[in-house]
Amino acid sequence: MKAVLFEQFGQPPQLTTVPDPVPSPAGVVVRVRATGVCRSDWHGWQGHDDGILLPHVPGHELAGEIAAVGTEVKGWRVGDRVTVPFVCACGDCEYCLRGDHQVCPLQTQPGFTHWGSFAEYVRIDRADVNLVPLPEELEFATAASLGCRFATAFRALIDQGRLQPGQWVAIHGCGGVGMSALMIAVAWQARVIAVDIDSEKLALASQLGAEVVLNASQTENVARTIHEQTGGGAHLSMDALGSTATCVQSLESLRKRGKHLQVGLMLAEHARPALPFPRLIGDELEILGCHGMPAHRYPALMELISQRRIAPERLIGQRITLAEAPAALMNMNQFGGLGMTMITTF
Repeated sequence: MKAVLFEQFGQPPQLTTVPDPVPSPAGVVVRVRATGVCRSDWHGWQGHDDGILLPHVPGHELAGEIAAVGTEVKGWRVGDRVTVPFVCACGDCEYCLRGDHQVCPLQTQPGFTHWGSFAEYVRIDRADVNLVPLPEELEFATAASLGCRFATAFRALIDQGRLQPGQWVAIHGCGGVGMSALMIAVAWQARVIAVDIDSEKLALASQLGAEVVLNASQTENVARTIHEQTGGGAHLSMDALGSTATCVQSLESLRKRGKHLQVGLMLAEHARPALPFPRLIGDELEILGCHGMPAHRYPALMELISQRRIAPERLIGQRITLAEAPAALMNMNQFGGLGMTMITTF
């Protein structure tokens, strides 16, 4: 099969031919019809994830059709249209039995623990636990956009943050996950403040329902401005980018007893930020992480789509070929362009 492969961290990936994957007894092989290019893939290519073994094929946001089925798989057959969370769980450990598949200690992740979806085919483990069926009317590119950004944003706001209608939500970083969170918050009848340094992204945030937009490069004190605009601070504030500056800014934006949601990856030099602990303690703030969403929670997200309360396809920007993926991956840290980049031609 054709695949994008890198043999050294930070070195240009190449489009090449590699052997087709075969399913494990409890797994499947999916023919990839669409896969997203995500900043997490860039982090992996840079060597920020110690689970990646070289050579490696990146890619973790995917949708497609089942091409081969393992002998122990019960609920799926060749030709089924599917997507998958980026965290694939074992289904048997104490965390999985509680429904917390996203923190399974035996988890696998396409594009990280094994070869991913920048390829014509990808192997998915524990299919009966991890696959999500797709309705016929949902196109593959839209389905692929759910697997990391929309699913993570949904679980962060709804399951972790326990968002309520009328609450203020501040979103720091209007990339794919930030815009996904904005859509979900608006659908939940929350009031949204969007923060970024890109005027085009802020204009789109306004179109998607943000009540207030702040250009951080032109605002003297973002946190203070959010306190002024909301009458005391945000109830929930999300760092959707993943940097020391946006993490601290998000925490400082909260009202008393507010919740900070860390969704953007904090890696490399941002892995141990200095946080405002006097405020954290004195105002009883909460810091909540979010590491994706298990397959069994997808129906709630799919319902928002079927009811047209969110329209994920509005966040799809460029559609590119697999041959264009190496350049797209290497440029991912430049934060250029609107919308998610999707590989749709293989």
